[in-house]
Amino acid sequence: MYKILIVEDDRALAEVMSRQIASWGHQVRCVRDFQNVMGEFADFGPHLVLLDIGLPFYDGYHWCGEIRRVSAVPVVFISSASDNMNIVMAMAMGGDDFLPKPVDLNVMTAKLQAVLRRAYDLGGKTPVLEHRGAVLNLNDASLTYEGRRVELTKNEFRILQTLMENKGKVVSRDTLMTRLWQMDAYVEENTLTVNVTRLRRKLAEAGLPDFIATRVGAGYIVG
Repeated sequence: MYKILIVEDDRALAEVMSRQIASWGHQVRCVRDFQNVMGEFADFGPHLVLLDIGLPFYDGYHWCGEIRRVSAVPVVFISSASDNMNIVMAMAMGGDDFLPKPVDLNVMTAKLQAVLRRAYDLGGKTPVLEHRGAVLNLNDASLTYEGRRVELTKNEFRILQTLMENKGKVVSRDTLMTRLWQMDAYVEENTLTVNVTRLRRKLAEAGLPDFIATRVGAGYIVG
């Protein structure tokens, strides 16, 4: 099951697309606050974004640029202005495909399935991990929460990636040490403690003070 975010101010169209996508078994959210698209993006952590070009406040090109600052998730543009210039602009801004209006639901289904297949079935790994609204970008080792971008060191990223891949489960210190050791020549045990402490500080500054919990004698867990 994938999570699809629809950014479309035509409520009727958004609902029709939402029902169609949900019928495939996917989870769907329609953006309601068009001044806070990135907040809803970060909260939902979608695998794909359906993005209208003509939106209130800021257009779809603007929001695609903002998404591309923090994530490589596929973006499919929607527009009634389906001329070549709009298609070229959409692709140049980082779009993965273009869906013209009026939207044909069968065409939409085919396009989204193809984009999801290219991005995930063939790509091997989901480009982002999401938990409690925090989005970890696996491509550039950054974390985004409520519009804030947090830069991570390589070890901080590896630790957080391992914990988020196992969210809801306690990850032992040995497992984390092994993850770091496989990528570095040698890692002292104190290195893990120092990096977890620094990572927690960064998370707290971003508004996630209790994101990583310690289980004494067992390890760490994201909660």
